[in-house]
Amino acid sequence: MGIETKPFDAAKYLVGDRVGQIDLITDAFATGHADYIGAALSTVARANRQHQLAALCESGNPRLDTVLKVVHALGLELTVKVPEPA
Repeated sequence: MGIETKPFDAAKYLVGDRVGQIDLITDAFATGHADYIGAALSTVARANRQHQLAALCESGNPRLDTVLKVVHALGLELTVKVPEPA
């Protein structure tokens, strides 16, 4: 007998938590991993009940214009900064 598990969806824990949503997206962009960035945007879109945006991010490797549209629709903006020295 194996352990019974249930699906986990972080989106339901981020509903109404704007700081948590931004932290997730910021962490994803910091890694530079396209799959993680897409998953983070999708999670935040679902947390904001914008399921049509979530589908865009889950469908593979979205183009930059798609990412920018999703970020804008979530009421966010992208910025670039010089990383602090290690």
